[in-house]
Amino acid sequence: MLPLLTDELLLDAYRSALRMRLDRDFVRMLHSEIRRRKLSVPEDRVI
Repeated sequence: MLPLLTDELLLDAYRSALRMRLDRDFVRMLHSEIRRRKLSVPEDRVI
């Protein structure tokens, strides 16, 4: 879990991770946290 990140920072990190094609496990971790917080997943695509 990433409790120290605000929702907006989490979403920004997710978008940046996708854009920079970072490690899939890292992107999945961010995606899981977004879903846990019941946020809309930006640029949702199969990872």
